[in-house]
Amino acid sequence: MAILSSQSGTLARPGLDAIVRPDRELVRAYTHCRQVTRVASKSFSLATRLLPAPKRQAMEALYAFARTSDDIVDAQDEPAHALETWIAQVHGGAAGAHPVLPAWADAAERYRLPRVLADELLAGVAMDLSISRYASFRDLQVYCYRVASVVGLLAMHIIGFSPGAESYAIEMGTALQLTNILRDVGEDAARGRIYLPIEDLERFHVGEDEILQGVQSERFRALMRWEIGRAEELYQASWPGIGLLHPDGQMAVAAAALLYRAILPRIAANNYDVFAQRAFVPLGKKLLLLPAIRLRLAALRRGDQRLPGLRWPAGHSPLSKERHI
Repeated sequence: MAILSSQSGTLARPGLDAIVRPDRELVRAYTHCRQVTRVASKSFSLATRLLPAPKRQAMEALYAFARTSDDIVDAQDEPAHALETWIAQVHGGAAGAHPVLPAWADAAERYRLPRVLADELLAGVAMDLSISRYASFRDLQVYCYRVASVVGLLAMHIIGFSPGAESYAIEMGTALQLTNILRDVGEDAARGRIYLPIEDLERFHVGEDEILQGVQSERFRALMRWEIGRAEELYQASWPGIGLLHPDGQMAVAAAALLYRAILPRIAANNYDVFAQRAFVPLGKKLLLLPAIRLRLAALRRGDQRLPGLRWPAGHSPLSKERHI
């Protein structure tokens, strides 16, 4: 069956399972992408299993491409040179240069993924080479757009979407990346990076040195509550956009968003200690959330665009008055 792959209604080629004589290198590449996805993001891996096989394979290739691009900057001794080489390989279609690239090139061709979006993602990864602070949330939004919203925009071309979905994908990407930033404050500080906007630190009288040294003050906790509230508002604003996606991909995207959103109350339950504890949602709890997510999606399809709030520990609501300090 052909797949609706863009708002114009053009049809993509069928997925890998429809290839009569599958290329062994390509099969190995897709297998590698699945392994990368399962190891690097349990939530995303679980969500992609809710997609039809061809779209799942393409989504795993997209994730592995994004993950590998990001890891090059964080894990290499000479990240600038490594990223330059990686970009050349991506643009040159060097199929054998890296196990991710054959799958990524195949998925990009099959679903007509816009190259300009992939280049935006690579530009976002490059920002980590020269930028370790963001003066304002507006500045941070540029980074969030490039490294996260762009992934959502690319995913939409795999899943299929109707006109008007783009702005929702941008907001959801920002919500996801902000969640990632809040969870990883401590890990990023160890690398000398502070993604929380400096204007927000100043609002709550939190010094950069306090972040770098892992100081857990009431002022820092108030800052975290405020930022969690911002992320919650972005999840709420982006939720209606799921209804503009192809029906066979809506549950996967809803699950990816809400399973990741569930990290926020875990941060609160840890008393906002993001220096010594990494907030995560255990697999068992993720599976227990899936029926509720399906019910929320059914309500959205009936026209109820509200996203119910998560259950927060007493006294830890991100919408508490502290966020208006």
